[in-house]
Amino acid sequence: MRIARFSIDGNVAFGAVEGDAAPGNEASLVLDIIKGIPFADFELSGTKVPLSKVRLLPPVLPNKVVAIGRNYAEHAAELGNEVPDAPITFFKPSTSVVGPGDPITYPSFSQDLHHEAELAVVIGRMCREVPRERVKDVILGYTCANDVTARDVQQREKQWARAKGFDSSCPLGPWIETDLDPGDLTIQCTVNGQQRQLGRTSDMVRSIEDLVVHITEAMTLLPGDVILTGTPAGVGPLNVGDEVAVTIEGIGTLTNKVIKRG
Repeated sequence: MRIARFSIDGNVAFGAVEGDAAPGNEASLVLDIIKGIPFADFELSGTKVPLSKVRLLPPVLPNKVVAIGRNYAEHAAELGNEVPDAPITFFKPSTSVVGPGDPITYPSFSQDLHHEAELAVVIGRMCREVPRERVKDVILGYTCANDVTARDVQQREKQWARAKGFDSSCPLGPWIETDLDPGDLTIQCTVNGQQRQLGRTSDMVRSIEDLVVHITEAMTLLPGDVILTGTPAGVGPLNVGDEVAVTIEGIGTLTNKVIKRG
């Protein structure tokens, strides 16, 4: 099931996306409004609205986004880094999250903004110290993410809070796919229609199971929390006016435009 969060006539709701989500078919998609929330038992209302009549929102509003750095060997190498002995974890605040079609605001304190296409894991239930064999039980589904990074700030400040946590640095969407095997999916990023990144989730250094076990050893994850699983090689600059799109096989495409902060 594809679960979207959207607004219509000033109201916010979740809905199941129905129809063929292939590029060019968006006009045929409809939303069956969900009674309740997707983190508990729910049912479909049978009330359907065309996707073209709503505004898609970030599919979740996470309490926290836990991100993983250098989880693709080729990406680590392209920035002159080694694959770490243990996963590098960092946070992006909830205020960094925006949805499909929302602008990415170029931060005033950076001159080198980069895209990073990533598979995002959406947590479906409160969990802590999750054993490997139970990881699938705590995952609601998967969505597209862009770990937008002020690369010059990251290199200059040596820690990543401002470089990766500024407002609008975490686009998520367009929806959550709940029925998906994430083990070997194509991840692509384009800027103004030109391909920049192309990789596969099978190239991750550490699997989603590894990451969930590692993270929940230290902290409780809540329903709606998000894990960013790292980016493949090909990261590069974004400029004001650019349109950046992250496409993940089996999920869809997340598109955002870069604007000047003002």
